[in-house]
Amino acid sequence: MGGTTPAIRGDEVRGQDTPRRGAVVAALMLAMALAALDATIVSTAVPQIVGDLGGFSVFSWLFSGYLLAVTVTLPVYGKLSDTFGRKPVLVTGAAVFLLGSLLCAGAWNMAALIAFRIVQGLGGGALQGTVQTLAADLYPLAERPKIQSKLSTVWAVSAVAGPGLGGVLAAYADWRWIFLINLPIGAAALWLIVRHLHEPGREAPEDGAHARVDWAGALAVFACGGALLTALVQGGVAWPWLSAPSLTLFGTGLALAGVVVVVERRAAQPIIPGWVWRRRTIAAVNLALGALGLLMVAPSVFLPTYAQSVLGLTPVAAGFVLSVWTLTWPVSAALSQHVYRRIGFRDTALLGIGAAALILCAFPLLPYPGSWWQPTLLMLLLGAALGLFQLPLIVGVQSTVGWSERGTTTASVLFCRQTGQTLGASLFGAVANGVLAARLGGAGDLDSVTRALDAGTAPEATRHAIADAVHAVYLGAAAAATLAFLVLLLVAPRRFPVREE
Repeated sequence: MGGTTPAIRGDEVRGQDTPRRGAVVAALMLAMALAALDATIVSTAVPQIVGDLGGFSVFSWLFSGYLLAVTVTLPVYGKLSDTFGRKPVLVTGAAVFLLGSLLCAGAWNMAALIAFRIVQGLGGGALQGTVQTLAADLYPLAERPKIQSKLSTVWAVSAVAGPGLGGVLAAYADWRWIFLINLPIGAAALWLIVRHLHEPGREAPEDGAHARVDWAGALAVFACGGALLTALVQGGVAWPWLSAPSLTLFGTGLALAGVVVVVERRAAQPIIPGWVWRRRTIAAVNLALGALGLLMVAPSVFLPTYAQSVLGLTPVAAGFVLSVWTLTWPVSAALSQHVYRRIGFRDTALLGIGAAALILCAFPLLPYPGSWWQPTLLMLLLGAALGLFQLPLIVGVQSTVGWSERGTTTASVLFCRQTGQTLGASLFGAVANGVLAARLGGAGDLDSVTRALDAGTAPEATRHAIADAVHAVYLGAAAAATLAFLVLLLVAPRRFPVREE
């Protein structure tokens, strides 16, 4: 990926003929499907993978390692796409992802599989960030909800189909096909991108400056993010929060954060430029979507446990209760344009996150043990509220920058959302275990209690304790939604400074 270049204009990319743009959109949807499926398809095959390779004590790194690699590479790929263009970054990322998939399929033990999942994640960061950036490049502001709703639908379908597809492949074929299935999908996406996406040629700037890659900044960002996210992912799980490993990782991460600041201030073209946080609109959206990542953990991680342990549903039925929010989220996102065109991006997002806070607060009011339709209804409403919140912020913030800053801006908001999810998993896990310990007199954490329920050996008081723990988590999620509301209200401008196209 080399070259020199000032920014190309977004309208030059949009100038491609309609059939060609349609082919590129199809490629973006396929590339997004790779990243979206990978987030869900592996989970149901864990028993088969562990049974074949062993390594039960470290299998959680199949998910943590991938998540870490995706998260810490997002800012790097965002800057690279602004410097060298979207196409080389997307092609390189897809190739790395497919190489990782092929290596995962050939893994000979758990350590190798975890290492190859990290390789997958190194490519997955390029897929997530560059696809979202290209979506804004291809469509003018008035049409952006169209492509964003398509990408949201890809995530929704993958969330519903991924676990089932993973289970079928593991049960009737082999778990290795979970990774091999990526190859034809990725090959089709690569072929469409290479053939149909044509970015205009770019000339060297008049001042003779050359595009530079801030490799020192990239390495510092990667190391800092890796240390801090590892501390968050493993703290309270692999070791206690106040243990030597946790304190060492947090201390190292904070020290590296100082290194990042020093390196980026001196860099001619920093990976994380200071304007990302100096501009009110971008800073507010970053913080608000970080809070979104935080609150999403409550239903994603804890609702299935609640549905099975408290409501007595089967795993399939519990999965249905969770998945219904993927039905209303993309529909609401697609319709949000009719709202933000009238009242603006910020006020539309305020409406969505305000409604989400009220819905999350309603969850602890559900009767015990309750019926399946009650949390299902709340999840339908929550999906609609979050669709009204997220898409206006992404479309709005992308519309405040030009081509040369759009990749960095998009990557920053996705990075904050991913980091929020990582923080939420650690924070709410600690909340749930703390409530359980208080209710049960210190008799176990959420995982051990849930296993006892599955074995039919836990008393009714334990079910009450789990209900209380999940209620506390939902109240924490409501607090995160309230934080997002306040950030938008107090920090974001009422009217986003949208650039003329």
